[in-house]
Amino acid sequence: MKFTMPLLALLVAALLVLSQAMYTVDQKQYAIRFQLGEIIETQPNAGLYFKVPLLQNVKYYDKRILTLDNPEPDRITTSEKKPLLVDFIVQWRIIDVKQYYISVQGDEEAARRRLSQTVRANLAEEFNKRTIHDAISGERDKIMTTTRQKADADAKTIGVEIVDVRLRRVELPPDVTGPVFARMESERRRVANELRSLGQAESEKIRADADRQRVVILADAYKQAQKVKGEGDAKAAATYAQAYGVNPEFYAFYRSLEAYRATFRSKSDVMVLDPSSEFFRYLRNQGGQGPKPGK
Repeated sequence: MKFTMPLLALLVAALLVLSQAMYTVDQKQYAIRFQLGEIIETQPNAGLYFKVPLLQNVKYYDKRILTLDNPEPDRITTSEKKPLLVDFIVQWRIIDVKQYYISVQGDEEAARRRLSQTVRANLAEEFNKRTIHDAISGERDKIMTTTRQKADADAKTIGVEIVDVRLRRVELPPDVTGPVFARMESERRRVANELRSLGQAESEKIRADADRQRVVILADAYKQAQKVKGEGDAKAAATYAQAYGVNPEFYAFYRSLEAYRATFRSKSDVMVLDPSSEFFRYLRNQGGQGPKPGK
């Protein structure tokens, strides 16, 4: 019994020492083993590893993609000296844990500040080269790509990689939005008035062309009508002449009937004529053979 307790205590102590001599690395982590504050090994692979208890210690760092979220939009000026509010997000990860520890002492917040400054500077540089239109829509993808490449080159000096840079929001600040919208409205109104004037001019042109065509069509129609009428009159005159040549007396009788019909068409017509005039020739005697006036 005397030897059991010390042996048990020794066994427990041995187990404690053994547990302190082992450490595990998760697949989502990097591990750095230190001895008296000096880096002696970095471990990027998951598994079970050993260290010297009390003399050595281990620190872990995340291997996954991390997100840098800009808390407040940055005010950046374009090439036109117009301010824009730019809100961005950065995705990054550690690729060289030893360099990461040497550069920022493994402090994630310090790394975030360094990356934020780098991305801000490169974004400002890219926006300063472009107009508002290009910055907002025309070359937005190019701005993000160029910024990521430049920021990544600087990030690698501290052992990290910039995976992506995204512009979440690019807009005019409130103090600029009002005047810009007013100018846009004025410009749209000017364009509308210009289009309206062009439309009115085109309408007048079409109306004038239609009037001209109407006059031409009416003139052509009148010309054709007069031609047809002339041909009809000529044909009627030829017919009358032919009839007169065949039977002059019948022709004279027919022409007199036409004259009577035209004269006595209305009951209200009043004519004062000598009953013995030539006009009543065919009304006096049958066949119109009565004595002629003066006989």
